[in-house]
Amino acid sequence: MAEHLYIAETPADVSSAKGLHLITQNTPNGQATQIFLEELASAYGTTWGTTLINIMTNEQKKEWFLRLNPNGRIPVLVDNSQSPPFPVIETSAQLVYLQDFYDKEGKFGFADKLEQNEVTQWLFFWHGGGAPYQGQVNHFSRAAPEKIPYAITRFRNETLRVYGVIEIRLSGIYAGGEPRDYLVGKGKGKYSIADIKAWAWIKGWERTGFSAEDMKPFPNLLAWIDRIAQRPAVQAGIGEKYVQN
Repeated sequence: MAEHLYIAETPADVSSAKGLHLITQNTPNGQATQIFLEELASAYGTTWGTTLINIMTNEQKKEWFLRLNPNGRIPVLVDNSQSPPFPVIETSAQLVYLQDFYDKEGKFGFADKLEQNEVTQWLFFWHGGGAPYQGQVNHFSRAAPEKIPYAITRFRNETLRVYGVIEIRLSGIYAGGEPRDYLVGKGKGKYSIADIKAWAWIKGWERTGFSAEDMKPFPNLLAWIDRIAQRPAVQAGIGEKYVQN
């Protein structure tokens, strides 16, 4: 398999990489994996290499990239410590992979299989039912060649609806009334990859076009955004090292 992963056109920093290597751009999807790598670096000293690409130039549609991810989407994580090197596509799958192989002490996961299953539930919830809606708001509001009011209204409403789902979870309203700090775990919860995945998108609510008035029904969600934003690894994971010059 290794001989098929890399070709002459593959950037040298990708084909010659040792250990973990991330091909990314500083978008919400890229940021989720970037953040977790930074968290692992803070917790364990985990190291990796990074290649930044510009998806506006369609670099991700070239053959060298498609050999790593036939879907032509960033980010791609390659673990060259595996034999042969092992590519991981899809941000959520990358978070799970990193947790399984690099979170050796379970600092971001749960020994209890039911709690770990809840991580999977909330990860899937945002992957399939949150990020696509917010992404479509961004597309139809800013990138579409024509403004289609029905599409904008539909995806705005769906995004606000899923914000409301997370607000219910964090508020604890149906679980005894005690607010939670994080999506998963007993009591107030524990910071996990479920939070990382959703936060990378939701923190951009203003850029998506929502107003403070729109967000008033979600006080626990807003507090959660601010709480996670204070983590040094989160700041590093969306910071200057991932911004192309």
